[in-house]
Amino acid sequence: MHRILIIDDDAELTNLISQFLTQNGYHVDVINDGNRAAERVELLLPDLIILDLMLPGTDGLSICKTIRPRFTGPIIMLTALVDDIDEVTGLEVGADDYLCKPLKPRVLLAHIRAQLRRQSNLNDVTQELKLLCDQKLKIDTRSRRVTFDEQNVVLSSAEFDLLIVLADCAGSIISRDALHQKIFKLEYDAMDRSIDLRVSRLRKKLGDDPKQPTIIKTIRNKGYLLAL
Repeated sequence: MHRILIIDDDAELTNLISQFLTQNGYHVDVINDGNRAAERVELLLPDLIILDLMLPGTDGLSICKTIRPRFTGPIIMLTALVDDIDEVTGLEVGADDYLCKPLKPRVLLAHIRAQLRRQSNLNDVTQELKLLCDQKLKIDTRSRRVTFDEQNVVLSSAEFDLLIVLADCAGSIISRDALHQKIFKLEYDAMDRSIDLRVSRLRKKLGDDPKQPTIIKTIRNKGYLLAL
């Protein structure tokens, strides 16, 4: 049974979502404010977090930024605000998905299943250890552990998923369209910056120069290439 943690101050909404998800086979924990949320995440060890952007105490963006270095599961961010800046900021600090309120429980359930399914599928890859970038980059697909130049690299679930897709095509160019299809199972929208944001975060964590990257290269008008 997957464990879901909801961090949202709307008691009526969290009760509704909690009951609905419990009926669909999930174990659900609820926190109604942002105070000490990061500590509760480490205590409860959820498989997936549903995180409201606007919270009393510590806001959702700050919580996401705090827990992301240690929490590798999916984070679905919720907001009542329709603002592209908030969505981009949420993705930049480590959110994997983004939904606007008012929220339909069945839509949320579909997003939860998609996030958990993608993570599970990538855990089932047959090759457990990948050595790339002159063997400086090591990816253990079973433990989802990544090291670069013998240093641990802590990645979010979304960042790891992207790295695995790039690693499977290492040495070859993979288009944004193909990356989007493999990760989201959806047609690519040219206005969607999700892939670019994840690549940017990956480069930063791997110590790759964003202006002249040598690990994850941008091939103009074609896509990305992970060095062998």
